[in-house]
Amino acid sequence: MGDIDLKTVEIEKPAETNFILGQTHFIKSVEDLYETMTNSVPNAKFGIVFCEASGACKIRIEGNNQGLKKLAEKNAKSIGAGHSFIIFMADCFPLNVLNAIKNIPEVCSIYCATANPTKIVIAETKIGDETGRGILGVVDGYIPKGVENKEDIAWRKKFLRDIKYKL
Repeated sequence: MGDIDLKTVEIEKPAETNFILGQTHFIKSVEDLYETMTNSVPNAKFGIVFCEASGACKIRIEGNNQGLKKLAEKNAKSIGAGHSFIIFMADCFPLNVLNAIKNIPEVCSIYCATANPTKIVIAETKIGDETGRGILGVVDGYIPKGVENKEDIAWRKKFLRDIKYKL
């Protein structure tokens, strides 16, 4: 494509682990994300990384679970896109924290919140003498396999009640 190389990066994680991938714009994001996770679900376990896009260009890491912090760090190194963040979580679901994260002033967008197998579509290009990376989008899961029938509806309703999200 000329001066842009497209790549995909697969999120590496255990099958049932949920994560949120987004874009933010300020060095304090990792601390604000930490506070939001803690305030939203006090018993949640999580690891957060923020990829700084200027200055020292460091991967900033926070969290309250060493394993999830390491998982977040590993994936951030693979993605390497400026101003991106990723949160891996346990003992909570993205829907428990997503609105609070969206309301952090420096959060620009959310690309996905899922436990599905996921690939990140990355654009890499030169910015001056250096290389920059940006997230173009995500491939979250698989192609639909049909429209739900009565049995599928019954399964969905039972599942939501089994995990205590409906009465």
